[in-house]
Formats: sequence, structure tokens, C-alpha cells
Amino acid sequence: MATTRKQYPFDLIEPKWQGHWEANKTFRASDGGAKPKFYILDMFPYPSGAGLHVGHPEGYTATDILARYKRMRGFNVLHPMGWDAFGLPAEQYAIETGTHPAQTTAKNIATFKRQIQMLGFSYDWDREVDTTDPEYFKWTQWIFLQLFKKGLAYEREVPVWWCEGCKAVLANEEVKDGKCDRKGHSNVVRRPMRQWLLKITAYADRLLEDLKLVDWTESIKEMQRNWIGRSEGAEVVFQISNSESQITVFTTRPDTLFGATYMVLAPEHPLVEKVTTDAQRAAVNAYREAASKKSELDRTDLAKEKTGVFTGAYAVNPVNGEKIPIWIADYVMISYGTGAIMAVPAHDERDFEFAKQFDLPIKPVVAYREMVKARQHDPKFGYAVGLPTEFKTVIDGVETSVFAFINACESGEGYSVNSGLITGLPTPEAKRKITAWLEERGLGKKAINYKLRDWLFSRQRYWGEPIPVVHCAKCGVVPLPETALPLMLPEMKDYTPPASGEPPLAKATEWLKATCPTCGGPAMRETNTMPQWAGSCWYYLRFIDPKNPQAFVAKDKEKYWMPVDLYVGGAEHAVLHLLYARFWHKVLFDLGHVSTPEPFLKLVNQGMILGEDGQKMSKSRGNVINPDEVVREFGADSMRLYEMFMGPLADTKPWSTEGIQGVHRFLGRVWRLFVDENSMEEFEQAVAAGTPAEQALAAVKLSPAIRDVEPTPDQLKLLHATIKAVTDDLDAMGFNTAISRMMECVNEVMRGIAAGRSFPKRMAEQFLLLTAPFAPHLGEQLWQLLGHQESVAYAPWPAYDSALLVAKEVEVVFQVNGKLRDRVKVAAGLSQAELEKVALANDKVRQHTTGKTVRKVVVVPDKLVNIVAA
Repeated sequence: MATTRKQYPFDLIEPKWQGHWEANKTFRASDGGAKPKFYILDMFPYPSGAGLHVGHPEGYTATDILARYKRMRGFNVLHPMGWDAFGLPAEQYAIETGTHPAQTTAKNIATFKRQIQMLGFSYDWDREVDTTDPEYFKWTQWIFLQLFKKGLAYEREVPVWWCEGCKAVLANEEVKDGKCDRKGHSNVVRRPMRQWLLKITAYADRLLEDLKLVDWTESIKEMQRNWIGRSEGAEVVFQISNSESQITVFTTRPDTLFGATYMVLAPEHPLVEKVTTDAQRAAVNAYREAASKKSELDRTDLAKEKTGVFTGAYAVNPVNGEKIPIWIADYVMISYGTGAIMAVPAHDERDFEFAKQFDLPIKPVVAYREMVKARQHDPKFGYAVGLPTEFKTVIDGVETSVFAFINACESGEGYSVNSGLITGLPTPEAKRKITAWLEERGLGKKAINYKLRDWLFSRQRYWGEPIPVVHCAKCGVVPLPETALPLMLPEMKDYTPPASGEPPLAKATEWLKATCPTCGGPAMRETNTMPQWAGSCWYYLRFIDPKNPQAFVAKDKEKYWMPVDLYVGGAEHAVLHLLYARFWHKVLFDLGHVSTPEPFLKLVNQGMILGEDGQKMSKSRGNVINPDEVVREFGADSMRLYEMFMGPLADTKPWSTEGIQGVHRFLGRVWRLFVDENSMEEFEQAVAAGTPAEQALAAVKLSPAIRDVEPTPDQLKLLHATIKAVTDDLDAMGFNTAISRMMECVNEVMRGIAAGRSFPKRMAEQFLLLTAPFAPHLGEQLWQLLGHQESVAYAPWPAYDSALLVAKEVEVVFQVNGKLRDRVKVAAGLSQAELEKVALANDKVRQHTTGKTVRKVVVVPDKLVNIVAA
């Protein structure tokens, strides 16, 4: 990083005040009291070996500014920090080096904590938690037991992606083109494994419904809704021709049943083997083998070309008795709905693309009152679709023309055509009528479906929370008594899974031996561990009461602090972490352990800070900016201020060394605004002589321009306008605009000093209070320089006087026939009649109205008068 001239002695100031805050526990929160509470929370980090880069502290800086601001506004603020420390990277490092994951984790936490503390964040470190601490994961295990007892945790054989190279189960997102996206291994296979699942689907409706209780952006709420994927429709039964077997499908459009021209089964569907004819078996088996190597993301990619194979079998459409072919295709997922679909290519785009690919019939059964001529040559389909076909149908008792494209796909709602008993009905009514018809005949029923699947909870890893159950040959799966918690991990030297693919804990033969809590007979411990998500599902509750050995949180403390008032973190956690945490919270709420139905009242996602090249920071690109270097060069306050000045918090923006230099210069101007330049020589001599920082800084004197005098009216107006602007901006989390307001104020004050005016001490104090949350080290030092003994952290936030902000004069534009003729200063608040009189008497206006008739006068009070004359 390029060297720049140090603008003020941040290297002495910042360690001084960090030591002061730590020694005095300045930011320790009290559990109760008369003050209103404000619980502000960061999404706590996974302490990786790489440490922080400058993008990580962006959200932490925003929450710290707000935490400091709220304390100054009289709130009792809880602002904690901890570590989401279980995880695969530490285990992979252990496999490669033999270093125990606990050692790697402790080292990484120390690095993260040092870097976070050097930035002056006002965390209550007495509440620090670590998800790998037995006193923490004891309660993670306890919560699992509550889920188990409530019937929400269960075992099942589940097909998972297994990477032979990583010796680990991969998420769908980690499999790309049949390869491990984590390490590039090509030996990724789909295999059934015994897994633990949590029944999050039992809470699907409440997870949707309760989104109305939280103040989140609509985009984040929509991401949650889409992941849950609630859809209303019908389950319909299709009889397989010449067979006793049936296929059940879920559809949101039962009104299009008459347009179903084929069916599709997922390659994994259990009926595939049964219905496939001998002539098609080889092709079907080959296709199933190929599909097994694709992830769900690959298979559901809308842009990919549709593939499939005919099974040789046919099903009977229950509404018209027509035989339609049964295909298999990988765009149908066994995990969604019933793993089978009825295909209506005229009204579903995926079905349409598949039908075009394999020359299957396309039969429109929904038509529209208006011809959509723009669709005649729709490039989306790659060919001219021709003019729409006209259908005559009776709508509301009147014969009406409706239109549909024969060789295209329209998925919207309209009117049913070619559809027997529902012909002529609008889509909503057609859905209801055909569903009732199916139910009467036992051919279907109204149904609700979800994309959300139960949470695959177990991991085949060592470095995670042990699952507190045993397997007994007599009693089955038995939970450990709560008095047996925490269940500790065994000490091991080899963390690789056995060749069988079992978890590493299967090698801990002595640890595996247990006694069944129910019958007293021999039992085996569970070898799967919990996922990293587990510890982060409830950490916000442990921060409230981190040292409690009797409960995961005391009821009175939970009731006082919850819900979290503001939660800030990256958008990458907008779905799964939030969904899982909300699920656990609702279970605890139902059991009476927490007092609120939702954990996070307000949620804000910060944007990403890119490298100077405009790319995401990564080691491989060589564009990572290390905060240690930034702080060494410019100081923590400069880094904090710059990260907030770069742009709106939610935006993505590139790092700029030139930009931080500018912010550093601004803090240098603030320093020089308060200090006596003549005292700096003595200070520098003291530093050069090795004088301790506290003693050397004592040599710095207050600027003689700061005097105990009353501010002038202009100074009062500037001060109160700045207070109002910064206050409003902080309430709206507009950090960048708040900093701009403070910069403008400093410039104006410095111009006044250069012109010989004083800087009134009361004005200096109130301005400094505005800067303190942003640059807290400099704020503390200058507050002390002004003669205050107590920390600026709890000094009252300045209030503004609205009366001082009311303009006495305003500039009004005078126009004639819409053209500018003059700008004049007039008393604020003149009536329309008074403004009209002043305008008509104006010399420049009269030059353009003399000899003309004034036909109309338009007056916008305090802004504009436009005279229409001809």
C-alpha cells in the first residue's frame, strides 16, 4: 500500500483508548434498568485461517456506529461478538497436517479478535461466545433434544452427494457438472446414507405467515417465500394403461388437465423400473445413470437443453380418457411434489421446450380475450408463431371470441377452451370446478405443496457437535438424559472417514460404546455430527446470558432483550441461516422457552466491498486488502470512516486507496481544528524521546480559536443544521451522507477561523459528539482535550432547535411565459397575493409584460411566480 503522510498521531491515540475501554469495560451492557433497550447484532463470523480482509468489517462498522449513537441517545445497548467456529475448513486442515481442529480454531479466533479489537468496535467482550466451547454446545445439544422429543428430528436413508476426495457430503450448490466445486475432485457420487433430518416443513406456513411481523426488505422476504415455495393446487391420479399402478401428480393448474399431452417421471421415481418396457429399458437405464451424476442445480437450470427418454408406457388422462405417453426427464425432481408431472406444453414453458425437442403434441386449453400481436414473431421461440386462433365460447351467458396461439406457450390465466365441463370459465373458477369434479370421483383432491424440504441436519465429519442420542438394539434411538450434556467429542489423531464412507467418529471405538438410558443395555453412540448451521441458529440467545450453567438463557433476561432490534449481515445468508434460525426460534417459542415469535425485528444486508480491480477479493486474484496494513498506514478511524463514506451500506463498491487517503486528510483537518499547532512541536519531541503515549499526548494543547464565547447566528444555524442532518442520516443508516454533512461543517468552520472568527467551545463540543460514533478514538482524545474526564461514549447526543433552521428569507424565481426573468430575495412565508404583487412590480418582469394583458399568474409559495401574458 502506498505510503501517505500521517495527518495526526492515530498510532498513539488508538491503542490508548482501546486499552481504556477494555480496562474499564466501557461497553458492558446491564440486564435491565430504566433505559430503553437496543439489541444490535452482527452475523458472527467463521474464523478462517486467512483472517479478515477490509470487506468483512463493513457491517461491523455500521453496527458499531449505531451502537455508539444509541448509547448517546440514552439506550441500554447490547452489542456482542462471538465465533461460529465449527466447520469443515479446520477439519480439512487437520486431515492434511495432523493439527487438531481445536488448535487451528483457537489460533484463528485469536487473529480475528485482534483484528476486530484494533478497529475499536464497542463490543461487550464479557459476552463473547464460541460455538466449539462445551459450555456453549451443551445447549446446542439440549435444543436438539427438545426437537427430538417434539418429533421434529428423525432418521432416514437419504441419497446424498459424496465426494471421495473430500470424504464428505456435499450440498447441491457444491456439485457442478458432476464435480466437487470445493476442491475440484471428479469422483463425486450419489449414494444413500443414514441421515438426521429436522422437520422444518411442519413450520412452513408459520415461516411464511410471520414474515409480516418483521421489518425486512421485500426482496429478502421474497427470497424466503420462494425457498419455502408454497403453492396451492390439486393432486391428480393418472391410471397407468394396462397396469394396476397409478401416478399421482401435483399441479397448480388443474384447469389445464384437458391440455396434458404427456407425463414425465423423475429418473429416480420408483415407478420407472416398473413401467418401462423391455424395448426401452436400455435407453432408460442409460439416461438414469447420466442423470445421477447431475446436481439439482444443473438439472433445474432453465437455460439448458431439455433431455429425456420415453419409457414405452402410457397413462390415462382422468378427465377425457386419452392415453398419453410417459417419459422420464431430469428437469423433474423426485424431491418436489410427487416426483411426477402432467405436461401441458401449451401453458408451461419447460413442457413446451420439451415438447418441441421431442415433437410431442401441443394443445391449447386456455385462451384470451385480446390478440397479442406482438407474439406473432416472438424471438423467444425462435420461429414465427403465426396469428392466434379464434375460439367461440360462452362467457357470462354471452358468446364471446377468445384467442390462443396453437404453436406457442402462454402460461397466464384466461378462459378455458377445449375443456369439457369447464369450457368458458375463467381460470380461478375453472380450477375450483375441475378440482371438485375430481374429488367427487376419487380421482384427485385439493392440495398444498411446498418446495421446502426437511432440513438435512447431519454431517459425516468430526469437527461438529456430537448428536446426543444412542442406538440400542432393544429400544431403538434413545436420547441422552440432559444431565449427560455436554456430550464431548473423543480425542482422535486420524480425522479421515473410514473407507466405508462412515463418519470419522466410527473409528473412535471406545467412545462409541455406551449404555442405553432406557434399558441399561449396551448401545452405540451416534457417529454423525451436527452441521455448522446448528451453532448459529441460536447464538443471539446465548449472548443474552452467556455464562448461565442452568439454562441456555434465563427467562427474565430473554424477555428483556428479545427480539433483536437490528440484525446486520451479508445477503448470502438471506435464505438458509435466517430460515433455520427462525425455525428453531419458533420451536423454542412453542415450548415456552422464548417470549417472541420472531428473533430478528429488523434486518439489513450490507453490500460487498470489491478489490481495487473491481473484482471480488480472493487470494487467487491477489487483490485482497489486509486491514492490518490499512490500520498501520491510516489508522482504524480512517478505515471505519472510509468504509462508511464509500457509498450506501447496501451497495457493492470497489476499494480505493486514494479514497481512504482523502478521508484520512479529513480526520487530520478535524484534529487541527481542535489542537494548538504550536503545541505539536513539544509533543513531537516527547514522542522522539520515547515518552509514553499518555504522557506525550498530554503535551497537546487546545486550539486558541476554541473559546468560551456564544456562537453567532450563522454558526448556530450551521451547527443545528448539521446536528439535524447527521441525526436524520443515522436514523436512516445513511452513513455516507452523514459524513458528507460533517465534512461540509468542518470546511465552513475552518473558513471562519481563517477569517479571524472564533470556534465557540459549545459548538466545538456538540460537533465533536457527532463525529464520535464514526471516529471513536479521535473523538475520545479530543473530548478529553476539551476538558472532559468521562468517556464520550455516554455523553448525551446533541439536540437541534428547529426554530433556528427556519429561513427568514428565500429566493424566488420570477418567470414570464415560462422564461426566467429574475431571481429575488423576499421574506419567507409571503402569501400568494403578496408574492404576485411583488412580481408584477419587478422591473425585469415589467419589461416583458408592458403592453400585454396578464391572463394568468401561477404562484408556488417561497419558490416561483410565473406570469402568463399576451
